[in-house]
Amino acid sequence: MNVLIIGGTRFVGRHITDEFIARGHSVTQFNRGISNAEVRSNVETIHGDRANDLERLGDRRWHAVIDTCGYTPDVVERSARCFADRVERYLFISTISVYDESQTSAPAEDAPLQALPADADRTQMIPETYGALKALCEAVVQSTYRHRATVLRPGLVAGPHDPTDRFTYWPVRVDAGGAVLAPVAPDEPLQYIDVRDLAQFAVHAVERGDGGTYNCVTPKGSLHFGDLLEACARVSGSAGSFTWVDADFLREREVGPWSDVPLWIPKGDPHRAITSADSSRALVQGLKIRPVSQTVRDTLTWARAAGKRPGALGAGLDPPREAALLQEYQERLTAAVK
Repeated sequence: MNVLIIGGTRFVGRHITDEFIARGHSVTQFNRGISNAEVRSNVETIHGDRANDLERLGDRRWHAVIDTCGYTPDVVERSARCFADRVERYLFISTISVYDESQTSAPAEDAPLQALPADADRTQMIPETYGALKALCEAVVQSTYRHRATVLRPGLVAGPHDPTDRFTYWPVRVDAGGAVLAPVAPDEPLQYIDVRDLAQFAVHAVERGDGGTYNCVTPKGSLHFGDLLEACARVSGSAGSFTWVDADFLREREVGPWSDVPLWIPKGDPHRAITSADSSRALVQGLKIRPVSQTVRDTLTWARAAGKRPGALGAGLDPPREAALLQEYQERLTAAVK
């Protein structure tokens, strides 16, 4: 099989490329060539901006297009139309954030999606419109390819080479030892997807010709923060301790969920639903979920080699702020006892 991957060098696309190659397929990547990924002799690379340079691909045909970096419907429409008569399948990497959380607490694939406000810009992605724009991108792909469209909606993606450091924060922080600020209680829910599990499912879907839409996250209710942090401690051998800090304290001190405390979304937050998405459709179709300890181990091995450390990550609390919060929280608990 010969596939075209739009993007393919940084994280999700990188692992999808690896999986296609490992399974004996030929891969062409089309990207701007601006990442720091190494040149790979077993992958054909064509450089160009997908918004303006699709003609650089000529009139070639592929079995499938894997779109890893579509964020606005105008750009996705260009590629969708360009390949409509030249590929058998178009697989679009979307996001679990497409759902309208005000209308669902445990979204399955047919749950209501976010609608873009009438006055919002359809051509520029900002955090506030990320989910709604991705939903519009999905609609473009589905209307163009119909039964030949495959849409994957991953949650937070974890694993080696993650540029966001959101999952990576926890293995790195626990590995550093000491008192670790943890959110609320060990039974706080969380969901994510290991990037390699996502990649394997994407390749599996293309090989089988599976169309449709799939939530790609760990099974609802199967993991909690206690599970993640215990795995981090066990894998790293850290002697650190966890201080479970209540949500009101964090809120009062403007500690941001998801950014300062990655993977955590508190009760009452409008985005809480994405910690309990229903991935049963994907699981039935062959999505495999590796143990959290394996994701932690491989992420930590990569992070150590990359020199990642607390205070120099793209997400999570800086050590001085974490220490100050923990001291204040302990003082509050001591005062309450007195």
